[in-house]
Parts: sequence; structure tokens; C-alpha cells
Amino acid sequence: MSTDTQHTGKLVLDDESAYQNAANVAVALGIATFAFGWAALFEWVEIDSSLAGLPVVDIFGVLLVVLGLATLGLGLVSRAEMADTTPDTTAGLIPGIAFGGTGFVLGGLVASQLLGLGTIGWFLAAVVAGAVVLAVTVLPREDIGSTLVPGLLIAGFGLVFLTDTMTVAWEFRPSDFSASATGTVFIPLLSAFAGLFAAWSSGKASEGFGTRGRQRGAYMLVSTVVAAMLAVLLLLIAFIVQKGLGTVGTGVEVGLGVGPSVGIPIITDITGTSLVLPIDIPFVMNAAPLGVVVPGILPAVLGTLWLIVGAIALAVPLGVGAAIFLTEYAEQGRFTDSIEITTNGLWSTPSIVYGLFGAAFLVPRFGNSKSLISGMLVLGFMLLPLVVITSRESLKAVPDEYRDASAALGVSQWQTIRSVVLPAAMPGVITGIILGVGRIAGETAPLLLVTGGKPFPSQKTSILSGFEFTTSPPFVTNEALMQASSALPYQLYTTITAGQAPGTQFTQSQFGWGTALVLLVVVLSLYAIGVASRIYFRRKLNHE
Repeated sequence: MSTDTQHTGKLVLDDESAYQNAANVAVALGIATFAFGWAALFEWVEIDSSLAGLPVVDIFGVLLVVLGLATLGLGLVSRAEMADTTPDTTAGLIPGIAFGGTGFVLGGLVASQLLGLGTIGWFLAAVVAGAVVLAVTVLPREDIGSTLVPGLLIAGFGLVFLTDTMTVAWEFRPSDFSASATGTVFIPLLSAFAGLFAAWSSGKASEGFGTRGRQRGAYMLVSTVVAAMLAVLLLLIAFIVQKGLGTVGTGVEVGLGVGPSVGIPIITDITGTSLVLPIDIPFVMNAAPLGVVVPGILPAVLGTLWLIVGAIALAVPLGVGAAIFLTEYAEQGRFTDSIEITTNGLWSTPSIVYGLFGAAFLVPRFGNSKSLISGMLVLGFMLLPLVVITSRESLKAVPDEYRDASAALGVSQWQTIRSVVLPAAMPGVITGIILGVGRIAGETAPLLLVTGGKPFPSQKTSILSGFEFTTSPPFVTNEALMQASSALPYQLYTTITAGQAPGTQFTQSQFGWGTALVLLVVVLSLYAIGVASRIYFRRKLNHE
């Protein structure tokens, strides 16, 4: 690629500068180092092994030295005006504080561990080191302030690894502190953070520093961290799937008539027949009675679904109705402000507090024993604040022009709310329900206090067939609602604490991982239903 040398001494390319290309390569290398560090930290790569004949620690050392020199080079080339950059007069206070804090920590560690200084000595050394690093970052021009400190730190970490100053066997055990740090943790962790620093600094250089450079640097920093978080979540899901798939897949059969029969009370009473499923998943479709070949968790699955259905039936109508009243009818003032503060506080309340409330107030009023309806009510109370909060915010976000246009046509307030405001707010309402259901579906503490029954139940909860009509209040009864029940989070807890699994088909670990996988599938399925509902209402609103 040809270059033209101008009289200013800057190197300029016909289309894109070599400086920008070098900065982009450094960005890519920094992101790769960050990912490699996390892979070693989570033991997807063995830190004490070799790749392509080179020890992993040495690979980290080489990567960091190259990244450090590249970062320093980008700053020096810009400062020498050999590239077309537009740096500001300073890198800013935020990078100065960030790097100054790093200097404070490193200075304190060196003074206390290598020099053996006492508390006052290492603290003063840490303050001096942090102040010097802060000054070196903030006082020079932006291109030097953004590259000199990170470049030296990154290259320094690399040299520490290459010279075996820090090895896999290295251990840091502070006095008067029970925890310790080892090289297997520190090496990949320092490498990951060094890669992140390099991506930020090189990202700024790729846009010539200045406003565009700061935006690019911030983008590289945030996007890399977010991508790492998403990758960890996806890998966590993959880990659970890998651990539990063998248990869930035990004895699975697919074909006509191979599954269990599903008796729907009304249909069975009329036709005398039951629906036979074309698939059999014993771990999911079986209970855990004595002598069963493949013990399962069907009572826990049904218990979870009934708990969620009951909580939604309680919280959604009340929450949406309260939000409509507070937003559309109530006068905005102290009353509505107090309601807002209260709902925010209730949503932040720990789940165990709701469980204690259920145990103290609900359980004595429902036969003085744990019951499914107590769990429904407690989870409904937990879900209610979020439904109120998100529904109210969604209703407030609907433009007033919608209401004014409807009122101009002579439509009543309630008809306007029902036909105009509520449909426009429905995507936000659905979002609140999704978030709330995702929380309550995995709750364990409240269920321990108000719902949980046997560790491995052998009978499923039959709600639909349990309703009976009477001639006296309450006119409708259902004994199944008054019985203790299981749920997937509770089943997982009892499996861990029981120290064993039902039967001999599975070990405790296998049964636990299978339960965790089923719980994950149930929660993700509920999220999928909620997301699909949100998309449906959005499209319907746009078409209208």
C-alpha cells in the first residue's frame, strides 16, 4: 500500500492510514488476549499445559509484551506527529483515576510484599505510586496519557510471566487473612485485564484520539465486557445441558402410543378415553415411587407450573388494575408518590422475608400446614410490585396525544384506556411480567417455609380434578390446593441436602443436574412465551 509523505512529516495513506490498521490489529489482539485469559480462568484452557509446544504462561507473556509495545508505539507515533491524529490536551480524569487506582494497588503490593514495609510504609508507597500514575495519565497530551501507563503495565505483566517471576506455583497469602491467591488465578486474570486495557487504548488510537477516539475506546471497553458476560452465561447454560442431558435423556422413547396417558377430567368423563402422548421422557414424566425403574420429577414440574399460574392469576389483574388507577384516575401527588416508593421497596425485599410472612400469616390460616395455595399467594405477592411498577411506567410512556385524540372523538375515559392506552402499553406490561416470572420461578426460600413437602414425592398434584362444588361457603373447594407440594427449585434443594437420589438409577449428582436442566428449560420456556407475546402485541400495535 503506497504512502505519501507530506511536508508536515505525517504519514498518510491513499485510503486508510497504516497507523489505523496497526491500531485495529492491536485492538483485535487485545480482545483475543482478554478471551484467552477468561478461557484459562474458567479452566477451558489448562494454565499449566502447553499449546503448540509452548507453555500457556509463556504464550500469555509474549502476547502481553507485544501488546504493551504496540500500545506504547501507537502513543509515541502520534506524539511525534507521524500519524494523522487529533489528541486532546489531556486523557481526562476518569482514566487517571482508573490507572491511579491500579498504581495504588500495585505500589502497595510491591512495598508490603517485596520490600517488607509496615502498614504506614506500604500505604505511603501506595499513595505515591497512585499519585504518580495519575499525574502521568492526566498531565501529558491525550495520546501519551492514554498509552504510556497501560503500555508499561501490559508489557510489565508480560515480562513478569516470561521471567518466571510469577509462575503457576506462585502463591500470595497475606498475613491475618484466610484467603490466598495463586498463579493459576492471577496469571489469566491479569492477562484478561491487560487485554481489556490494550483494546481500550488501541481503540482510541484507531480513531485518532479526540472525541471519536474516546467514543471508540468506550465502545471497545463496554462491548468486550458485555460480550464476555454473554459468553459466560451461554457457557453456563451449555455446562448445565452437558451435565444434565444424560439424566433427562435416560429411557426416552418417541413413537405413537409410547408415552403416558393424559386424562383431562371433562373429556375423559364424556368419551371415556385419555390422550396418549407420542413421547416418553421418564425423568420428566415419572414420579419417584418405590420400585420405579427411572425415578422422575413430574410432581415438581407440575408444582412449579401451578405455582406460577396461581401467582400470575393473583398479581397480573391486581397489578395492571392498580397501575391503571394510579396513572389514569388518581391525582398525582403524595398518595401516588408514596405508592411508588412502597412498590419499589417491596420489589427490593428479600424473598426470605416473603417466606416468613407466608409462614406467619398464611400457613396458620390454611390448616396450619404447608400448602400449594400458600406458595401461590406468596409468589403472587412477590410478583405484584414489579407488575405495578412496569405497568405504570408503560402507561405513563404512552403519549398524551393518544388520549387527547380519543377524547376528541367523544370516547369515554375507560374506553380510551381499554382500546387505546392499554394496547399501546402492553409490550411494556408483558416485559414486567416476564421479568417477574423469571424471578419467582426459581425462588427456593419461600417454598421451604410455606409449600415444600416430601423430598421425593411419589404423587403428582391434581388441581383440575380436585375441584368440588358445595352448597355452603366457600361453595368451591379443592383439597389439592391445601396439600404440601414440590417445585423444581425445592426439588433441587432437597436433592442436594438429602445426600442421595431416589432409587438406584441415578446418583445424587446426576439427579441434581437433571433437575437443574429441567428447571432451566421451564424458565427459558416461560421467557420464550413472554417474548413471543410481546412481539405479537408490538406487531398488532404497529399494524393498527
